[in-house]
Formats: sequence, structure tokens, C-alpha cells
Amino acid sequence: NRIIFQKELMKQDWTHIKRRDIILKRELGEGAFGKVFLAECYNLSPTKDKMLVAVKTLKDPNLSARKDFQREAELLTNLQHDHIVKFYGVCVDGDPLIMVFEYMKHGDLNKFLRAHGPDAMILVDGQPLQSNGELGLSQMLHIATQIASGMVYLASQHFVHRDLATRNCLVGNGLLVKIGDFGMSRDIYSSDYYRVGGHTMLPIRWMPPESIMYRKFSTESDVWSFGVILWEIFTYGKQPWFQLGNNEVIECITQGRVLERPRICPKEVYDIMLGCWQREPQQRLNIKDIQKVLFAMGKATPVYLDILG
Repeated sequence: NRIIFQKELMKQDWTHIKRRDIILKRELGEGAFGKVFLAECYNLSPTKDKMLVAVKTLKDPNLSARKDFQREAELLTNLQHDHIVKFYGVCVDGDPLIMVFEYMKHGDLNKFLRAHGPDAMILVDGQPLQSNGELGLSQMLHIATQIASGMVYLASQHFVHRDLATRNCLVGNGLLVKIGDFGMSRDIYSSDYYRVGGHTMLPIRWMPPESIMYRKFSTESDVWSFGVILWEIFTYGKQPWFQLGNNEVIECITQGRVLERPRICPKEVYDIMLGCWQREPQQRLNIKDIQKVLFAMGKATPVYLDILG
């Protein structure tokens, strides 16, 4: 059965990468499906002999996991945008099954925000030094605009992400930000998920009332999550409702309470958040309009990209 399925995978028209062309370097994290590694990949680019990539492996080769792998690869093959993490292809000649993605040097956006906040400390010879790489308004707007741009594209493809959060965005050189979900965050950020009915893990702190109560997901529920992403950006990566337990969060959201305006957040940006958190899905702001407003605000505030020094 497995052999037949493997042959079926080999026939698919996505890019096939030979196992001998992938050299694993180190583990980046572990997700529900398997491990993610930093790797070198040969013969991927016509201009470069080898490239650094992120490799996602499938540890449990049962049939339903393989079917999920196939579905995800089909989906990713069709999603191509400057602000969506690039999917290069699969390696299915033997086990484990592997997906190959571009490697984003600065890791996930949540970790990046925390490292560039006022409380971030850099250790030098074991001694804490105050980090001076604090993000300012212009960089925050630049980050938010890029995520909105990726979301405009996802909406145009009628693709509902369901798990938009800074932990699922990645940061590359020059403050380049892309949406990606390596499915790792459910383990690394397990406190961001609430276990429902045995095994479903839901990111309730990022979900609107209709998703929490009726499991309804849509482009509009993704917009709600984007409002929470904005809040995360302007709090340097704090956990939404960090002072509350999961059941209290569910109560808060279903009763119509919203997150407070972060201390350093301009009123215009908080107005966008409130526009994302309208109770009725059709009353929420449109992601295209959000992107335009953020872009215009960013243009009025020049971006300094040298934070990454």
C-alpha cells in the first residue's frame, strides 16, 4: 500500500528533489508531523551550486499522514507570492518524505519581536547588555504591511489560513517578512493553543467568536487574526490576553471584549485593530483596505532597515 502511494507521489507534477541533493545541517525545531532541519540543497537554483533551505520531514508514514503531506504539497505548489514562504518541492524517493522550503535567516516573527523589544537583553560573556535594536514605528508598519500583502494574495486564492499569528510568519534579511506555517508552532508555542475534544489544538487567542463557538473559518476570520498580529507587533510579541487562562479567554472573546491598545500604538493603528475585531464577520475591514492604509501610513514614516546591522 505504501509503495503504491509512494509511486503515486512520484507521478505528481510538483518539483522532485533527489535525496542525495539534500544535506541536513542542524535541527531547527520539531512539529507534530516531524522535524524541521536547516539543510544545504544542491541543483536547486540554476545560478547557485547549493542553497540553504528549511526541510520539513514526515516522521509518521501512515497513510493518512501521507495523504495530508500530499494535500499540503499540492496547496503549496500553487501558492506563490513575495510574502508567502517559498516552497521548492518534495523528496519522495524513500522515507522520510520531505518538503523543501526557503530558509528565513531570522526565524519566526514572534521570537524576532521579543528579541527587538525594550526588555530584550543580549548576553556578552555571560553579562547582560541592553539591546539597542529596538523596533520603531516605521519598522512595525513595514512588518505589518508585508503580512497584509501576503494575506491579500491568500484571499485572492480563496485560501483560508486559520492560524495566522506572528509565530507563523518568518523574517529574512532586510526586515523581509513572509507568511509560512511549518506546523512547528503547535509544539514550540504549545501555550498558544487550547486542546479541544482530545486532540484538536486551537489558537483561541487569535480566533473570532464564530470560529470559537461554531468552528467557522473564513477570510473574515483571518482578518480578525490579523488584528491580533498587529497587537502582537505593537507589544513586541506579548501573548494576547497573557494575564488570562484559556477558559477566561474564550469567555472574554465570546462576550465581546477586545484587547486593549498597546502603550506605543498610534490611535490610527488601534482603529485598524478594532476594525478587524467587529463581532459580525461582514462588518470587519477588508484586508485590501487594511494593506492600503498601512502602506500609506508607512510611506509617511520612512523605514530604517539597518536594525539588523
